[in-house]
Amino acid sequence: MARAATTSDAFNAVAESRRRQILIHLTRGERSVGDIVTAIGLEQPSVSKHLRVLRDVGLVRVRRNGRHMLYRTHADAIRPLYEWTKTFERFWTHQLSQVKGRAEAKSKELLNQQE
Repeated sequence: MARAATTSDAFNAVAESRRRQILIHLTRGERSVGDIVTAIGLEQPSVSKHLRVLRDVGLVRVRRNGRHMLYRTHADAIRPLYEWTKTFERFWTHQLSQVKGRAEAKSKELLNQQE
C-alpha cells in the first residue's frame, strides 16, 4: 500500500525528522526562516519546503513582518499528535515502574549483603 502524501495530515508531516526538528525549534517562539536555517543547519530552500508542508497541514502558522515571514507552532493542530502519543504513556509509566522496582530490590539486596 502506498504511503499517504506528507501534506495529507499532521502524522505524515512529522514522519520526517527535519520537520520535527523545525517544530521543536519553533516551540521556543516565533522564528524567521533565516533563524531556523541557522539553528538547524539546513539550506534555506529545504527549510522553506519543510515549513510549507507544516503550514499546509496546519502545524505552523505564519505572519509577515515587513519583508520577513515569521513562523510559530499552532498548538491546536498539534493536540491530535499529543493525544495519540499520550495513549502510550501508560505503557512507559508501567515499564519505568518495573525498572524502578528492580533497581530498588537490587539496591536492598546489595545493602543486605554488606551487613
